[in-house]
Amino acid sequence: MFGSKLKTEMIAKEKALTGRETGLQVPKKHVILGTPLTEPFPEHLARAYFALGCFWGAERVFWQLKGVYTTAVGYAGGYTPNPTYEEVCSSKTGHAETVLVVFDPEVTTYVQLVSKFFESHDPTQYMRQGNDIGTQYRSAIFVTDKATSRAAEEIKEKYQALLTARGYGKITTEIAHFTNFYYAEEYHQQYLAKNPSGYCGLGSTGVRCPSGVL
Repeated sequence: MFGSKLKTEMIAKEKALTGRETGLQVPKKHVILGTPLTEPFPEHLARAYFALGCFWGAERVFWQLKGVYTTAVGYAGGYTPNPTYEEVCSSKTGHAETVLVVFDPEVTTYVQLVSKFFESHDPTQYMRQGNDIGTQYRSAIFVTDKATSRAAEEIKEKYQALLTARGYGKITTEIAHFTNFYYAEEYHQQYLAKNPSGYCGLGSTGVRCPSGVL
């Protein structure tokens, strides 16, 4: 119990692990989509960053959506540069397991992605999803500008009303300005495509979050 409490407390920047200058190597192509995992991406595409628990299942949620060009898993919202999975799991980096979604806004809007984010997990759980406990499993949206921040906040407010009506508590989702995204190890990328019967810790509330809530 004591260890679990420590894992759910955000570490102070000055106490975070030092990390490293070189990033981890990742595959050139997405296993399912066949598109690049890293830059450069076509200029007309946009990016979104979502943390909703274990990134294995979270990435699969988004690569199945129409208009998504590519997805990748990594670490965001923390302090340690280029962390390893083991370091992130120690809760000493401040990072959350995060999915990068590169999408065509003419096909799939940011609002639709945020709506899918909320209905794909339980955003009322604090620093956890199900049995996955720790700061790396927190619910978070890392916004890139005023427009994405406003959209995320408005959808969060509307979805809160829907959850409250169904007896759920307060949404704990962190909406924070995007600062960094570090790619996770190669074996994590599209993990459930390569291991179809692999672990998926996501569990939704079952409450729909229609993209028309705005």
